[in-house]
Amino acid sequence: MTPLFTGSAINAINTSLIATALLPIAAAVDVSVGRTAVLVSALYLASAIAQPTGGKLAEEFGPRRVFMVGLLTVLAGGIVGGVGQDLLTLIVARVLIGVGSSAVYPSAMLLIRRKAEAAGLEAPPGGVLGGLMIAGAATSALGLPIGGVLVDTWGWRTTFLINLPFALLALVTAFFWIPSDRPVNGARTFREVTVRLDVPGIVCFGGMLAALLLFLMGLPRPHWTALGLAVVVGAGLVWWELRASHPFIDVRLLGTNLALTRTYLRFAISSLCVYTVLYGLTQWLQAGRNLSSKEAGLLLLPMSAMSVLIARPVSRRNLVRTPLIVAAVSCLAASAGVLALTTSTPIVWIVVITLVFGIMLGTTLSANQTALYTQVSADQIGAAAGLFRTFGFLGSIASSALISIVFHTHVDDRRLHTIAVIMVVVSVLGLIIVVTDRTVMAKARVRRGDPSVGRQRQLDRGEDMPAVGGR
Repeated sequence: MTPLFTGSAINAINTSLIATALLPIAAAVDVSVGRTAVLVSALYLASAIAQPTGGKLAEEFGPRRVFMVGLLTVLAGGIVGGVGQDLLTLIVARVLIGVGSSAVYPSAMLLIRRKAEAAGLEAPPGGVLGGLMIAGAATSALGLPIGGVLVDTWGWRTTFLINLPFALLALVTAFFWIPSDRPVNGARTFREVTVRLDVPGIVCFGGMLAALLLFLMGLPRPHWTALGLAVVVGAGLVWWELRASHPFIDVRLLGTNLALTRTYLRFAISSLCVYTVLYGLTQWLQAGRNLSSKEAGLLLLPMSAMSVLIARPVSRRNLVRTPLIVAAVSCLAASAGVLALTTSTPIVWIVVITLVFGIMLGTTLSANQTALYTQVSADQIGAAAGLFRTFGFLGSIASSALISIVFHTHVDDRRLHTIAVIMVVVSVLGLIIVVTDRTVMAKARVRRGDPSVGRQRQLDRGEDMPAVGGR
């Protein structure tokens, strides 16, 4: 598990690592600070596309092979960024890091699923999944303080070079400790590989996301042409995927496996709130409280620690229902708490609010990943896990757009409260999705004296979801 955990942490940390380096990068390459924001969106876009692509590749060619190629790509990105002299080179480096690190998580999920089935495990391996989720998502909050320390001590290039030791460690340990993949069945032509990977579907999906990102990043001056293009390409994507023999995004599966679709939506909503805190609250702390980027990042460490403390035991017991309810309620409560923040609010209360967000992060990450593991079959887990992370990146992209719109001209208490109101509305939507989900809430309505109560207690102790499939 060492290479899987180490490799999975690379993408999570890089999502926020660059935030503290944008100002010195702008000065070094002689561009405006606003233009360096493309370094954030470049990794988001590359990761959103590469996550399900990595899952498809892992299913076709073997998870160990894809895992190691992904790490080599991260190494290349770290080197390119470490020596880059202009913004375009740094964008290429961020794309390489995003693509390479995105191949790791879906490959890890497929490796874990195959190992569990080989060991004859019927229930999800909760402890392993919890460790993977902690490494692959809960560590995202660590990027800010780590980036602040690196930039203040050794300069902005270290935010790229820091990827090298982690990628090398994961690569070496993977070479020795991850079992070899099964042989690829038969020789395949380029056309057969293109069909099985659904390259047209990948291109359409990437084009749709790129156009949507261009529209969102242009707000509050919307590029309506970009939005129209996103809608047209999105419609073409759905049309194609319904007819593809090996769809990149299985639209029929999303329509029939509604439990899986709701898992994706819950993760997107929680990601929107978490990344709004990571970026929006830190900007407000720097502008309103005059904190340095390092100090603002360190204030979020308790949130990350809380999420880790909660995620592990929840995952070990394979719990879904109760953690999802707790996640929805805590997200709503913490978002409402942001409404009360002002520049004179004591730091301790800011930490308390972020701790509540930590509760939400730990419960939603572990519960949704366990739900995902049980809602698809073994041959679907790679692509499904990749798409799971893609929905998370869609939430983070929406978060970036929200912060960009509200903090467009100035950062103050009133604008922070505007963001908080939007977060409250989104949190209410997330709570509605949970409490109206019969697959989640049905277990809470078991009657006393019902003969299934014994089975229900078993479910509450660990087997909280069916083995595979289901609506």
